[in-house]
Amino acid sequence: MFGLGWPEIAVITIVAVLIFGPKKIPELGTALGKTLRGFKEEMKTPSDETNQEEEKQ
Repeated sequence: MFGLGWPEIAVITIVAVLIFGPKKIPELGTALGKTLRGFKEEMKTPSDETNQEEEKQ
């Protein structure tokens, strides 16, 4: 997982809680999850530009 071990993840989590507060963390997690899900969908589905370029060749 990106070369991060448990100590690094714990430090990142503690810093995030200190910066954003414990009430904001679930909202940030939800937003990050939606963003990653959308990114994965876009990577799976070829865009119209890609299809047009393949037709030209």
